[in-house]
Amino acid sequence: MKESTSKEKVLKKVRDALVERMPAPYPDIDMEGDVFARREGEFLEELFAKAFIRANGKFVFSSDVEELAENLNSLVTSYPIKKLYYGEEFLSGLLQSLDVELYNKPGDIFKCDAAVTSCEALIARHGTIVCSSTDMGGRKGMVAAPIHIVFATSKQLLYSIKDAMQYLDEKYQTELPSLVSFLTGPSRTADIEKTLVHGAHGPKELYLFMLDMTEDIK
Repeated sequence: MKESTSKEKVLKKVRDALVERMPAPYPDIDMEGDVFARREGEFLEELFAKAFIRANGKFVFSSDVEELAENLNSLVTSYPIKKLYYGEEFLSGLLQSLDVELYNKPGDIFKCDAAVTSCEALIARHGTIVCSSTDMGGRKGMVAAPIHIVFATSKQLLYSIKDAMQYLDEKYQTELPSLVSFLTGPSRTADIEKTLVHGAHGPKELYLFMLDMTEDIK
């Protein structure tokens, strides 16, 4: 009789394991609870800022709308940014005071120096921004411009990825966005010769402007 091949031997073991299942070695382990517990008295704003900066993100905190406008103007003039794309209409009032050309049609983003978008949520533990295709900037707003500027409020802070997924499920229920992106710092890759390159698949720089308030800015 011809000897079985290695592939056949492996498949036989898989079939045997499916028929004769072994009992779980650790049946009392909680697979649904949080893996990392939040420390008592830990401020999510501080936790997010530290993790975001470690990932080469640029974090800017503003206590009110006037300070937010001043911080944004400082960023625009320091580069300088001459052409700015914004996806959400609610941002237009804040951006009108800037000495830049403003664009908000989808095709305009490719000729702009930076793009401004909102976000769904902020994950404090990882310094991650959660964006989706439901924003008026769409998918292009997250990746097309060399500088991505995100506006958020402290109300949008969540502790973990699990909390963010639960938030999205509750918000959209059965109609989730076609794309949900988790942005942890600017675009980067080390695929070529293990050399870290920024901006390979998206913006070279990522800014998070956080406004200290209890309500969303939309």
